[in-house]
Amino acid sequence: MANIKGGLINKTNNVAKQQQPKTIQSLIISMEKQIAKALPKVLTPERFTRMVLTALSKDNKLASCTPNSFLGAMMQAAQLGLEPNTPLGQAYLIPFKNKGVLEVQFQIGYKGMIDLAYRSKEVTDISAQCVYENDEFEYELGLSPVLKHKPALSNRGEVILYYAVFHTKSGGYGFEVMSKEDIINHAKKTSQSFGSSYSPWNKYFDEMAKKTVLKRVLKYAPIASDFAMAINSDETIKSNISANMVDEEDETMVDITPEENEEIQEDEKVVDKETGEILQQPSLQPEN
Repeated sequence: MANIKGGLINKTNNVAKQQQPKTIQSLIISMEKQIAKALPKVLTPERFTRMVLTALSKDNKLASCTPNSFLGAMMQAAQLGLEPNTPLGQAYLIPFKNKGVLEVQFQIGYKGMIDLAYRSKEVTDISAQCVYENDEFEYELGLSPVLKHKPALSNRGEVILYYAVFHTKSGGYGFEVMSKEDIINHAKKTSQSFGSSYSPWNKYFDEMAKKTVLKRVLKYAPIASDFAMAINSDETIKSNISANMVDEEDETMVDITPEENEEIQEDEKVVDKETGEILQQPSLQPEN
């Protein structure tokens, strides 16, 4: 098919350009068959679609994001079988200003990380915990590693450490310990959305810290390559829809400056520094 200049019109799997419905809601509904094919048996298409539409209705900023980035984040959640923006805390669709354009970033939650690890069939148990300043905690590395944690029954104080531990069906195990300072420094270096008030780091710091230490300990676990690829989907923006979203390139600009996702909080309102607009807080619910 030729255009007026005689060149070929490139094909694209960009759903928004192909169908051009008026709203993101229309796009979601138009993709029901693709969603059904992507979802594992643990989720029904009707339930997943309802979750996504609910997330849209509760967060005006999500509805203002580019349609293709929203669909990309949605399909990543669908293919991984993770519930987005629900109290389960498995995954999040986050409004993210990517070089001045409001897009949707996909993030795996703490409980989503655990769920993916169990699906590998190699891990028999896995957990992440907070250590408070008045807890009894013993931690030692070397040839005979030691990890002992006895929580205080009351007046536990402030959180000072986070750790994760796993056991495998073959009898192996591993653990990782990080201080709160380590977590913050790591997040600043690796999370493009750390400074955003829409980031889960802003509202659910402990859960995101647990996810961080889980990701680190699972590097040593005998887990299939599918799990490693799923982890690589964390904190990505993808607008190209395909049958294997893990293979699509992350479109997050790596040279993004922190100021682009910083907002000023005044009287419990979030104000965009560039426009002065009062932004709606995200509607994510805390984990149980």
